Amino acid sequence: MAIIKSNLKHLTTTLACLALTSTAAMAKELVIYNASDSVNTALVEAFRAKHPDIEVKFVSGSTGPIAERAIAEKANPQADVIYLVNNTALEQLTAAGVFEPYEPKDSQISEQFRHPDGFYNKHFATTMCMVVNTERLASKNLPMPNSWEDLLKPVYDNEISLPSPMKSGTGGAILTTFVDAFGWPFVENLNENVFKYSDGGSGGAELAAAGEVAIGLSFDTTCYQLKSSGRPVEVVYSGITPNVTEGGGLVAGAPNPEEAKLFLDFMASKDAAEVLGKVVGATAVPGYGLVDLSKVTLWNMRRPVAIDEFRTEFNTRILSKS
Repeated sequence: MAIIKSNLKHLTTTLACLALTSTAAMAKELVIYNASDSVNTALVEAFRAKHPDIEVKFVSGSTGPIAERAIAEKANPQADVIYLVNNTALEQLTAAGVFEPYEPKDSQISEQFRHPDGFYNKHFATTMCMVVNTERLASKNLPMPNSWEDLLKPVYDNEISLPSPMKSGTGGAILTTFVDAFGWPFVENLNENVFKYSDGGSGGAELAAAGEVAIGLSFDTTCYQLKSSGRPVEVVYSGITPNVTEGGGLVAGAPNPEEAKLFLDFMASKDAAEVLGKVVGATAVPGYGLVDLSKVTLWNMRRPVAIDEFRTEFNTRILSKS
């Protein structure tokens, strides 16, 4: 009888151990690297609601360090997905072999936001626009600008403010686009009408909204926020639109590839676009966000941009002569 009890006890212990082992084997995990903590938090919460069985862990930081970390870990990947990094970092990660191709299931992402070989998808665009103070225009009898080229007109002398590319990514995106599309003489002529270069991306638009200048250049969420706050401003887009696109992809050799694919499927869905549409300008899924991309033309850079070199030249051509 003692032997039977001993055997039963041993069997019970063995079954318990097997159950624990099975549970551990079934545990699902997803590790994400991202470069926008606030946006990531909202998306992860929505993903967790759909997949409560997956434990999501993430590392947040700025784009540069996140990309550098992923490249350094390429031989032994720690992340499953890298996302919310800008288009420059996406190309850098692809060239370094960090991503492997994956096409999300039932993707709702527009073709223009997809990598041709499937290494990544872009999930949203931040577009650059003008905030134009209509009251100041009227008081100074100034015309409404309809294009970037209009900003060179002498009538707008000291009536324009925009972010400095020396301190602002928004300023960098705007002015590198102008150089790419129109050349340095355009920026030099624009500078003749600039009242102030702001430190932050919203500074120029805020000066315009306050009536200190007629025209402020900024990014979409700031432009629309100022308009919706009741300021006497209009949001104006030109024929081409400077922009920054952000997205992500599947890490090659990811520890948890199936969970990573589920997340990327989610990011290509209308559910993710609905979340993104509340916090970004234009989503890659049509119909969500502040900006209707069917009515603007996103400028695709024709030449690679080395931002440090650009800043050096901007300082030489513009700031040192101001």
